[in-house]
Amino acid sequence: MPTPSMEDYIEQIYILIDQKGYARASDIAERLEVHPSSVTKMVKKLDQEQYLLYEKYRGLILTDKGNKIGKRLVYRHELLEKFLEIIGTDTESIYEEVEGIEHHLSWESIFRIGDLVEYFEENPQRQKDLKNVQKRNENREI
Repeated sequence: MPTPSMEDYIEQIYILIDQKGYARASDIAERLEVHPSSVTKMVKKLDQEQYLLYEKYRGLILTDKGNKIGKRLVYRHELLEKFLEIIGTDTESIYEEVEGIEHHLSWESIFRIGDLVEYFEENPQRQKDLKNVQKRNENREI
């Protein structure tokens, strides 16, 4: 299993390849807000772990293993964003919130959150009911 840091790289590489058809070290560094030298080190590590194929000065491609993980990581991220949106998290903080929690949840928990998202999406009245509960509890002291 990849480490949380490896997951961040795989996820961004997957997204870049999906969006642009390729992933350059400079693009990865920009997205993750790290130095290009850090990207090079991690890319070599990901190559050793067979998540991608890397040739110096030629770029990189995800292996089947890397693609599978990348797809799952993007699913996890998007699902958590959707979940936080449904429960009323401020939209400006959703991305940061997801980044803070995504590596700390098991896949079992992710799948249960997926069930809950599906439950709310199947009937918009459920989301309205949740908003009413939240409104009722707004002034509650903790």
